[in-house]
Amino acid sequence: MIHASKRIAGGAGLAAVLVKRAPALELDWDTRSKSRFSATDSTGREIGVVLPRGTALRGGDVLVAEDGTLLRVIASPQPVLQVRHCAEHGSPFDLLRAAYHLGNRHVPLELQPDLLQFEPDPVLADMLRRQHLIVTEAQAAFEPEGGAYGEGAGHGHHHHDHDDDHGHAHAHAAAPAPARKPLSIPVKAQDAGHVHGPGCNHGHDHGH
Repeated sequence: MIHASKRIAGGAGLAAVLVKRAPALELDWDTRSKSRFSATDSTGREIGVVLPRGTALRGGDVLVAEDGTLLRVIASPQPVLQVRHCAEHGSPFDLLRAAYHLGNRHVPLELQPDLLQFEPDPVLADMLRRQHLIVTEAQAAFEPEGGAYGEGAGHGHHHHDHDDDHGHAHAHAAAPAPARKPLSIPVKAQDAGHVHGPGCNHGHDHGH
């Protein structure tokens, strides 16, 4: 068994041609979320991965084996549930509400502009369908959000880190905004028509 204990997030700094030629480790999320596991790469070699506790691998990461060879990490397709809003009976805001409820349940959740994705759970699927959301089964790579400050946050995107010792002077106190005239906004009475939403109890079968 060959061991790999160094991770290069997103293959940063490596020549694309080297990464492309490297053997691949195709792994589902359950495996990539572990810091210690064994797997077989695309050349048939058995790889023992040993990473710092709490490390999660993302598709596109590169591992360095003890013999110096590189290993491409690929997020393999796996069973997932995909959640989309219903254009006929709802709005895109329903997807935001669903993300809130799933987050309250600490469900590993992947956020995309037009859908949510999480591992199969029939109870949660039924809850979302009752909220007029479209829930479908699929086989897809799964890259859930990390914690806001934790390992793998934000799908491995590296934004500017605000380090207290970086020497940049940030103007955190913004200048006062100029005074503005108050706006007069007409208030429209709520439409008493048919409102679709959680608990509306209209008994519709949307056939999603």
